[in-house]
Amino acid sequence: MSDELMLRCSSCSALNRVPQEKCELGLKPVCGRCKTPLKVKYKPETVTDATFAAKVEQSPLPVVVDMWAPWCGPCRAMASVIDELATSMAGRVRMAKLNVDENPRTAARFNIASIPTLLVLKNGREIDRFEGLQSQEAIAQRLGQLIERDADYRESRPAEETSPR
Repeated sequence: MSDELMLRCSSCSALNRVPQEKCELGLKPVCGRCKTPLKVKYKPETVTDATFAAKVEQSPLPVVVDMWAPWCGPCRAMASVIDELATSMAGRVRMAKLNVDENPRTAARFNIASIPTLLVLKNGREIDRFEGLQSQEAIAQRLGQLIERDADYRESRPAEETSPR
């Protein structure tokens, strides 16, 4: 069974069970009792060399992977930015974290020379990269442009090219 979130309604205090994957795909949960929209707080998913293919490359959404290390001060400063983006961009992108010290194979595969580095992957391919400490606004703006550009591209293609085979 998929992971479920237990969310308490801010209006009527009812406890609601919500499948996490539905929230990640952009569906906005509402309280089962009073129909008030529920506030969902997301955290980036931790990925490893062993889970990278399944959790990142096979994701239906673009994935932003935070390449970090616990000893890195700028990486620790970016952690709150990544947490906020995981919630604010839920349904449009997924956020993940990969500790480069514990997962050197994936870090080497993407030629990570400095941290923090954010990789943006779509269908398993790198489409963008942010290196160094970045503001939440700068990351959100650039990710928004990537998502918008991707949506424009899909809409401009003929239907037979965009339909799954």
